[in-house]
Amino acid sequence: MMREYGKKLRILLIDDNANHLRGIKELINLESDYNVVGSTTSANLGINLVKRYQPDIVLMDINMPEKDGLQAIQAIQKLELNTRIVVLSGYDDADLIYRAMKLGAKGYVLKTMASSKLIDAIEHVAQGKIFLPAILSTRFFEHFQSVSRQETASKDGEENLLNSLTSRENEVLDLLTQGVNYKSIAQKLIISETTVKTHVNNIFQKLQVNDRTNAVLYALTHGFKPSKTNAKVEATAA
Repeated sequence: MMREYGKKLRILLIDDNANHLRGIKELINLESDYNVVGSTTSANLGINLVKRYQPDIVLMDINMPEKDGLQAIQAIQKLELNTRIVVLSGYDDADLIYRAMKLGAKGYVLKTMASSKLIDAIEHVAQGKIFLPAILSTRFFEHFQSVSRQETASKDGEENLLNSLTSRENEVLDLLTQGVNYKSIAQKLIISETTVKTHVNNIFQKLQVNDRTNAVLYALTHGFKPSKTNAKVEATAA
């Protein structure tokens, strides 16, 4: 992302803690000339604000109500805008960092880090670079190597559990990977929410996972390709 000379970076803040939002906004105003175009404590509203303002940078918390930060990253990526996402989180878990970056985040900064790190992250990502502080970078690559070895072993010696899904379960999984909620899935497939939940439970059992996030992660890391048509529908409805 190349900035026009003299143009201020436009930033959107998404964090479920209102006090933290105010603090980050004040920090950005004090230590940079960036323009905070909006802020919200709701991931769903944040996605709509991204569509409305098309900011250069989104600062995204992970622990969010309604839709978590990982799902929000995925939804924003599907909008296909020139918006880059920096995760600003209280969690330094290597798997969480890996999942956020894999879904499309371009930077990851801890809330406990010095304010200068956040400004550096914004500037690096705005220039089209990836930003991970050294301590997080080490954890990320160690986890990446571990996951890669596991995936290679899985492909070489284990059955792809996706092959056990029925046609209808594949349709439901397709919509789950796009962040569509159960009610919307029911409306789209013209079935009841109870039937949707039954299909979802069957998917969990067949993929040997306990929740939606892990089902989606399994699908995406084992060759599942979300349909482009449904992705456009979800982007419009988000």
